[in-house]
Amino acid sequence: MGFRKKPGANEPHILVLPRDNEVIGVVTKASGAAHFIVFCSDKKERTCSIPGRLKRRFWIKENDIVLVKPWVVQSDERGDIVWRYSIMDKATLKSKGYEVPA
Repeated sequence: MGFRKKPGANEPHILVLPRDNEVIGVVTKASGAAHFIVFCSDKKERTCSIPGRLKRRFWIKENDIVLVKPWVVQSDERGDIVWRYSIMDKATLKSKGYEVPA
């Protein structure tokens, strides 16, 4: 009887950086049903959701730092959460020159 490894236990940590029009934001409120209010680095507050393919992958709570991809339509009001950063990633993002909202 052996011990099972957690999935991803030996995988290297990957830091996903914003591409194209993606912005970094902080979750200010959980609205339920995988919807969140996120204050983004471009000084806009968006209602963001987790896409279906990522729903079971992230466990997001208030004050988490996330990567938001604004929608093509209503880009100032809505977006999708595509990544959740760990606490350790906050310092790394700041050192690389990205603005992380407080």
